[in-house]
Amino acid sequence: MRMQRVGMSTAGVVAAVALLGVGLPVGYFLVEYGCGREEERLGEALAEDPVLDDGVDGARVEESYQECDDDDLTAVAGKTYRYGGDRESVLAHYRDAAQAHGWRYRTGDCLTKSIDGAMAGLTLEGPGPGDRSLHVEIVAARQDSEPWC
Repeated sequence: MRMQRVGMSTAGVVAAVALLGVGLPVGYFLVEYGCGREEERLGEALAEDPVLDDGVDGARVEESYQECDDDDLTAVAGKTYRYGGDRESVLAHYRDAAQAHGWRYRTGDCLTKSIDGAMAGLTLEGPGPGDRSLHVEIVAARQDSEPWC
């Protein structure tokens, strides 16, 4: 009888150790992994930046989004506009609008500014040849102090 109790006790200890070895990482993944309230707040601040709403006259919003990447805790907000007019005037409009809203040139068409305590990068993509859409996107993460471009 004593031998059986020792075997059951040993099995209990082994099960507890296995549960801790597997359970703690799984628990971390379920509770701590990914975007949380802080990243949501940053994403909301990015989406509220007025440069995203400063479209060219006659442009219409085709897509608007705000999201967070769970792997690197990166918040992103952006809009895609459909417009009429030539490419250079559309890009010039956004460059001027960005600077009027506190954005500063870093490189090429990438501009930066601090939003909600994080260094954010603003990029303009498009329009391509024969395309009438422009993608305006802001990216930031709390743990990064360097701009995204």
